[in-house]
Amino acid sequence: MSDATGTNSILGDMRVLRHLLFHQVRGETHEERLESFYSGQARDYDSFRARMLHGRRELIAKVDLPPDGIWVDMGAGTGENVLLAGKRAESLREIHLVDLSSSLLAVASKRLNAAGIGTARIHLADATRFHAAAESVDLVSFSYSLTMIPDWFEAISVAERILKPGGRIAVADFYVSRKFTAEEHRQHRWLSRAFWTHWFAADNVFLSGDHAALLHRRFDVEVFEERLGKVPYLPLIRAPYYVLIGRKGRPPRPSMKCE
Repeated sequence: MSDATGTNSILGDMRVLRHLLFHQVRGETHEERLESFYSGQARDYDSFRARMLHGRRELIAKVDLPPDGIWVDMGAGTGENVLLAGKRAESLREIHLVDLSSSLLAVASKRLNAAGIGTARIHLADATRFHAAAESVDLVSFSYSLTMIPDWFEAISVAERILKPGGRIAVADFYVSRKFTAEEHRQHRWLSRAFWTHWFAADNVFLSGDHAALLHRRFDVEVFEERLGKVPYLPLIRAPYYVLIGRKGRPPRPSMKCE
C-alpha cells in the first residue's frame, strides 16, 4: 500500500467513525432512517466495512451460482457481493440488488457499470415487499443486512417464497446466541450477549439468536460456521458472526387417498 493510499484509507475511516459517533439517525420510516445512517458514509463504506464485515468473501466463494441462474441480494448496499463473485456472476441470467438506501445503491450502480456487469438490476425496495416470479430464484443472500431489517422474519419468508425448490439462501451476519442453545452451537455468556446487543443497537443493528434458529428450521442447512471477527481500531475485541448456507427443500407430494 502506497503512503497516499494509506492516508486516504485512514481519512475515510475517520469520516465513517465521525459519522457513526456523532451523527444522529433521524427519520420516521425505516427507509428514512437507513438513508440518514448511510448517506454520510456511502463513499467510504467499503474500505471501512471490509475490515468489519467478516465472512462475506468466504460466503460468496462457497455458494453455488448456477449458469443461467437468478440471484437476489437483499440489503445489497454497494454491490460488493456481486463484485466478490467476479467472473462467476457473469454466467447468471439475472442479478437483483435490493436495498432501501439510495446513497448505497448509487455507489453500487457506478461500481457495477464500471465492472461491465450488465445483468445486474438495482431496486430501491424493501426486502419484505420485494416481488419476484414465484419459485424462480436460485439464490437469495443477506450479507450483514438481516440484523438491519426490522421485520426480519418476513424477509426470510419472502426469500423462502421466491426461491425455487433446491435454491439456496446465503447469510453472513453478526449475532448473539440464545440463552440456551443447541449443544452443537456456540453458547455466548450473558455479558457477551448483553454487550454486543447494546453495542450494535446504537446504530440500529439488532443482533438476535433467533435469526440462525429460524433459518435452521426453514431450510436444510449445508454450511453453518460460528466465528469471531476483529473490530477496526479495537484490537482486543472480537465480534461474533456466522456464515450460513441453506437449501430450500422440495414441497411434499400430496398424499394419495383411497376411496
